[in-house]
Amino acid sequence: MGESKRKKEAKESEKFIFEKENYKFMIIGLAVIAIGFILMAGGGSDDPNVFNPEIFSWRRIRLAPTVVLIGFAIEVYAILLKPKSAK
Repeated sequence: MGESKRKKEAKESEKFIFEKENYKFMIIGLAVIAIGFILMAGGGSDDPNVFNPEIFSWRRIRLAPTVVLIGFAIEVYAILLKPKSAK
């Protein structure tokens, strides 16, 4: 009787914190965040004495931070997503 109880406890401890759907949304959120940081890259100048106004482009100032924030919102949703009830 004591041994079956230990097996049951071992099975319960092997469960993941989140379910498969949560992890899917987490991966999607990480991909969106990565895309935002890629959009932010560039616009610099090779010569430090020359100013490149491309650093202040719409893509780097508005679009990329918005994409990163959307990615973080997806991550929060993935963490707060309730597991489906077992049948």
